[in-house]
Amino acid sequence: MTYEMKAVFWGVLLACVDWGWGQENLTFDGDVRDFAISDRSVYVVTDDRLYQLNHDFTKVIKRDTPNVVYPNQEAPPSNETYPFKVNILLPFIKNKTLITCGTTKCGYCEILDLNEISKSVHSENIEVGSLDPGDSTIGFIVDVGTNSYIMAGRLPSRVRKACVNSDQLLDLRNTLDGQHGGIFSHSDESTTPYIDARQKENFQFVDGFQSNSHIYVFSNVPQERQVRVILFKSENSKTNTLRHFQGATLKCCGNTERRELLSSSVIQGSGGLHGQVLWAGVFTAGNTSDPINTVLAIYNISSTGPQLKYNDPDFCYKGCAEALPTGTTQDLHPEAVVFRYSSMTSVLAVRHNSWLVFFIGTGDGQLIKLAVDKAYKPACPRVLYNSDDDRRVFPKMHLDPVDRKHVYMALRNQMMRVPVAQCSEHKSLKDCWSAQDPFCGWCESRCSFQDDCLQPSAWISISEDSQQQNMVSYQVEKSSSGEKITLTVKVHLNVNGTGSLTFTCNFFNKRGDLCDRTSPAPAFPQCSCLFSSDQLPAEGLNVTVKIRVGKQNLAEKLMLTNCSDITGPPTSALCSQCMTAGCSWSNDVCSWTTRSANSDPIQDVCRLSQSGLNYSEPVIFSIEPSVLSFHGRNHALMNGENLDHVTKVRIQGHMNCSLKESPVWNHTGSSLTFHIPSGDKGSVSVCAVLPDGRCLGKATVTYGSSPSCTGLTPSTTWASGKRKIKVHGSHLEFVEEVVHDHAPQTIQTKYSSGTLWYHTPPFEHINQPVTSTVSLRVANQTLACSSQFTYHPDPEFTSYTAIKTGNDMRVTIEKRADKLNITTEEILVFGVQEENHDVECVMDTIETSNETDSVICEIKNTPNFNINSLRIRVGNFTKILLPKQAAPSLLIILVLIPIVIVVIVGVVLYSYNKQRKMAAQMNKQLDQLECDIRNDIRQGFVDMQTEKCDLIENVGAIPFLDYKHFASRIFFPDGGPVMTSCIKDIGQVQPDESCQALSRLIRDQVFLTSFVHALEEQKNFNVKEKCAVASLLTVSLHGDLPYLTQVMEELLRALMEQPSNSQPKLMLRRTESIVEKLLTNWMSICLYGFLRESVGQPLFLLVCALTQQMSKGPVDSVTEKALYTLNEDWLLWQAQDFSPMRLQVLFAVGTDGEVSEPLEVSALDCDTVEQVKEKILLAFKTKFGFPYNIPLRQMHIEYEKNGRFVPLKEVDASSGVLGEVTMLNTLKHYKVPDGASIKVLSKTHPSLSPQSSLKDDQNYSTKYFHLIDPDIDQDQKKNPERKKLKLKEVYLTKLLSTKVAVHSFVENLFRTIWGTPNLKTPPAIKYFFDFLDAQGESKRISDQDVLHIWKTNSLPLRFWVNILKNPQFVFDMEKTPPLDGCLSVIAQAFMDSFSLAEKQLGKHDPTNKLLYAKDISQYKQEVRAYYKQVRDQPPISSSEFKEFLHKESKKHENEFNESAALRELYKYMQLYFDEIKLKLDQNGAPVELKEQLQHVKSLFDSLKSCSWN
Repeated sequence: MTYEMKAVFWGVLLACVDWGWGQENLTFDGDVRDFAISDRSVYVVTDDRLYQLNHDFTKVIKRDTPNVVYPNQEAPPSNETYPFKVNILLPFIKNKTLITCGTTKCGYCEILDLNEISKSVHSENIEVGSLDPGDSTIGFIVDVGTNSYIMAGRLPSRVRKACVNSDQLLDLRNTLDGQHGGIFSHSDESTTPYIDARQKENFQFVDGFQSNSHIYVFSNVPQERQVRVILFKSENSKTNTLRHFQGATLKCCGNTERRELLSSSVIQGSGGLHGQVLWAGVFTAGNTSDPINTVLAIYNISSTGPQLKYNDPDFCYKGCAEALPTGTTQDLHPEAVVFRYSSMTSVLAVRHNSWLVFFIGTGDGQLIKLAVDKAYKPACPRVLYNSDDDRRVFPKMHLDPVDRKHVYMALRNQMMRVPVAQCSEHKSLKDCWSAQDPFCGWCESRCSFQDDCLQPSAWISISEDSQQQNMVSYQVEKSSSGEKITLTVKVHLNVNGTGSLTFTCNFFNKRGDLCDRTSPAPAFPQCSCLFSSDQLPAEGLNVTVKIRVGKQNLAEKLMLTNCSDITGPPTSALCSQCMTAGCSWSNDVCSWTTRSANSDPIQDVCRLSQSGLNYSEPVIFSIEPSVLSFHGRNHALMNGENLDHVTKVRIQGHMNCSLKESPVWNHTGSSLTFHIPSGDKGSVSVCAVLPDGRCLGKATVTYGSSPSCTGLTPSTTWASGKRKIKVHGSHLEFVEEVVHDHAPQTIQTKYSSGTLWYHTPPFEHINQPVTSTVSLRVANQTLACSSQFTYHPDPEFTSYTAIKTGNDMRVTIEKRADKLNITTEEILVFGVQEENHDVECVMDTIETSNETDSVICEIKNTPNFNINSLRIRVGNFTKILLPKQAAPSLLIILVLIPIVIVVIVGVVLYSYNKQRKMAAQMNKQLDQLECDIRNDIRQGFVDMQTEKCDLIENVGAIPFLDYKHFASRIFFPDGGPVMTSCIKDIGQVQPDESCQALSRLIRDQVFLTSFVHALEEQKNFNVKEKCAVASLLTVSLHGDLPYLTQVMEELLRALMEQPSNSQPKLMLRRTESIVEKLLTNWMSICLYGFLRESVGQPLFLLVCALTQQMSKGPVDSVTEKALYTLNEDWLLWQAQDFSPMRLQVLFAVGTDGEVSEPLEVSALDCDTVEQVKEKILLAFKTKFGFPYNIPLRQMHIEYEKNGRFVPLKEVDASSGVLGEVTMLNTLKHYKVPDGASIKVLSKTHPSLSPQSSLKDDQNYSTKYFHLIDPDIDQDQKKNPERKKLKLKEVYLTKLLSTKVAVHSFVENLFRTIWGTPNLKTPPAIKYFFDFLDAQGESKRISDQDVLHIWKTNSLPLRFWVNILKNPQFVFDMEKTPPLDGCLSVIAQAFMDSFSLAEKQLGKHDPTNKLLYAKDISQYKQEVRAYYKQVRDQPPISSSEFKEFLHKESKKHENEFNESAALRELYKYMQLYFDEIKLKLDQNGAPVELKEQLQHVKSLFDSLKSCSWN
């Protein structure tokens, strides 16, 4: 045997789908035939290759399937081929091997290294699986006694009769060469045991597995087409295991028999009563048009009746010819049917606490999650993944065996890794509970998986019973005497955690406590409140219930009503009102709750209520269309009768979930119009809602895949439009309209016989080819075509000639050659006589050449017809064409000569007059220029005096970064992998022995100071490396801040003693040593609490104020310069005139296909489309407190003009162009008026290019411009307002107006920093300033300015300026360049306030200094008072400060990965090992310390050696 094998490694980019949950996928060059999972890898088989992937698909090993050559045969005969297709793929975890078997002449198996599939361990020509490609095969590992075998099932070959063992249906194969008979042998000690089947044609294996000591095999048998399970008990040998088997027939389900099993899954850990084994299967009736063709049923398969040995009707031990089919089987019926769907293909079952969670794959490309409670009651299904097309999900799915948080599934040629839940998306307990996901629960302050919630924290999840509508429900009960009312509140929560659970309830009304003292004590999960019925007034009683569960506080506002007052006709609406008020509904009457009251959900009780109103019951005949895309459909038509009183149409999915309602219009009694909202693939029920709340009538609507546009034929058109274009793609019947990006109107389409076509709109004023993007409109979605479409100028017909041929006339029309490829069907030609009598010219052919095309047509049977001209029509383009003229005669030439002479004389006279006028025009332009400059100066003065400082201070919640991300950005400002590795993930492993040894070593102060000094003495040890070492030491010693502080003090003392610091005023000014960076990190750690509690809010308000002020005026989208700024370098002095606008923004609402209430958004008419989108998102977040759910790059906005919506784009065919530079479109460009309506939609891009924004283009700043014109000569008359001369100095007043607008925010921030709240300085500042004072005394420094400079260099310069200039270190935000420019000016003013130098500023100084010149003197006085106040405060004792540091260490323990920092630190130790040893010798370090250093090196060296081995 020879084979060819390749192994290829490459990185794979992960693609995310629009359904959001961060799925990872990988596409292969062939369809997936099978896949399997081990604890380290995913193995995927296609027709030609085997792949090994790591769990997140970022590393791929590829192995080509071998070409098998048999002994004594170089190649198979030419007429006989044996393709090798893998049909058994088994990771044998215990042996660390991967077993692969497949089809070829008589079978072939190969064993590969589990961790490296390029390594082959063993190969053999042997039949284990079926030989014919396409035949059913099964294989899985089972344990029999102390041995592991392959339970292998195959069908006999219909082609290769010569192969042995073809009659053996099931047998046990060896997995090791040391087992009896060798590897792959199926013999036992004395016999060859196997299982046979009586009927093998159309036999199908479905699934098999081992549960404890029992082995199960499921199959579809052809005899009466039924589903069979056979069960083997694992004995001490192959023979004893196979000889004694039991069988059962699985019956499914209800009135419709489903006799075929498609996929199944054992429910691991099902346990249950008496150790029952639960199993779930997908059964089909084979009727693909049935909306419930497939069902998911749960069975108890742990007992299948009496033991059957040789007389099973379908299976037998060894040969079936010798055994008579006299046996019978037990019928197994399901415990429950939990889901029905048209096309389920696969299922994976997972047990989580008391819940069963099923992951269901479908034939139309969906992954559905279904949770089922312990009573087998299913919850609402959720779609985790939805493919655009109808790719069928592979019958097998796997759960990630390591994290158990991802599902692996295959769709055609793609593998997907889908998260089972996205708990972290839910930001509150209520949101986490409302997700109704068994995997998600609330832990302290976040929604997480249960194993991510560390003890002793309580994990609060949904209750174990069937799902509830509300987290808190209540009932009111009146005592028999009528004097007392009992209010009972129940929380539908489940709490997992250690320790006793705190559960309290407090009831309040506007007067205070509501409850009597006789109220019973709360007992989780419910509590009761007794109060007098006199306290319940006729208008109702508002009650607030405050509930505490563990550490979580809940508050519910209840409106209690006298149940007897809820009266009226017994409608479902009245029933709902009654039960929502906590009352009881029975016999169509609302009454007080009794102890035996119905506890069913409201919708179940009220669905049965009848209406007391006299409405004719509506009947639905049909809905058009009844099949549509999952995006939904606008303007659907319902036909029926008695539709007059219908108010809404209700659409509800599986098990009455996902209920959506849509308003209706155009009632006629027999029809109405409504929107069908978006939904998940599959069939949903539709009914008509009456005013009394009842929903009657029944129809079905089926959601299908999304349309796709792959091409257009032809791909060109002429400028006048109306060319017939055919759209290529899939599911085009769902398309409603077509949109061209240059045209505001949508275009109606025609669909017939599988073909979609439309007529192109015109494209005005083009004289060269222009590209237009074509998109499909489906409901509110815009889906772009993947191919480009080009507009050319209209065809140019030049002349024609007409020749008589008998009774006919042959006309030849000349046309300039173009790229339109016009066909004869697209041209209409008419001959025109003087009396406007037209005769059609029948098209014959079009002859093409390089420069001129000839269009030939004939006018039939017109012997006496003469034409004067032709009228040619091509779409919307019409041309009147005259015949070709003869050459001009000599007489015409003689007439033209005098005319030419007269023209020349006229030109000379005109030129003379033009020069004379030019001088006058220049004088006029100079006067106009002077007037413009005066107006600009005057307008600047007016703006300063009249501008309102209306910046809002209410900015909602402040998005603080958590501590570890704040600290890591301070420690490692450049980011990178070191920063990432130092942030500790949940569940990270403990430090290994080498890291622990190094940790102990650096906690020796002699060693650590020697280590630092040794590194700093190396000439090639640069500043960047010094900062890295300082930050790594900070992370490594973060858990012991007192020791870190002690080391820092020692290093600072040593720094002060260095000869290079002979000028003490320069010390600590720059970060040129390890200890200076260490000081920065130390300040950040110790002042984080003060920053978060005191300084954070004024800093964030300042940032928001600057952002709002900049948005008041123009901001150039390309250079990002702004009219309102503090920094002259970022001043947009070239800005043109602008006007503020207020836009009414409408958001497309997914539930009913319509739009939301308008949101008012402030904008400028000079804003680009991208800037308008940003302002819309900011206004949305400001008003509602949370961001809009569509990111900016997926937003599409349209402007309502004359009742239609015009798409707004950054660049389109109408954009202005200067030279080769394109101007970005603005609201002014689109002529959007003040108060206009803007509609926000989501858009879907074709996956051709990853670039989805113009700013992603590397040449963005050179290809586009906005408010600043490119340096290109142009005609001033075309755009005079853009060519007005602008002087930068005129606009410097904008700097001052911006300063005035934000001045209060700046002063508030400064005074918060150098103020002392409650006359108490943060401990770290007081302690360190006292330390510096003590060092000054010890060095006998009498100059107080030196101490002032030391303190300034330590605190404001080293910490506060860093925070002021980089707010993104503190908040979850992005810092834009113009914001950075403003913050730099403020930071400079801040530092000038601490300066002792007095400098007189003049007109030549930069504006950044001049802007705050008058304020600095006041600030300096406040700074001196601050320093004095700190010095005068009582000193903080060493023990008090150590206690503070201990608390800070404890507060942030386990935030950082100490091991990662220590490993990075060791790299420097290894690099300078000899220098460190020498420094230890110089410092007289003890021998034990040097031995400890050598021991650390040995540990790391051995670790490296082990990793190589």
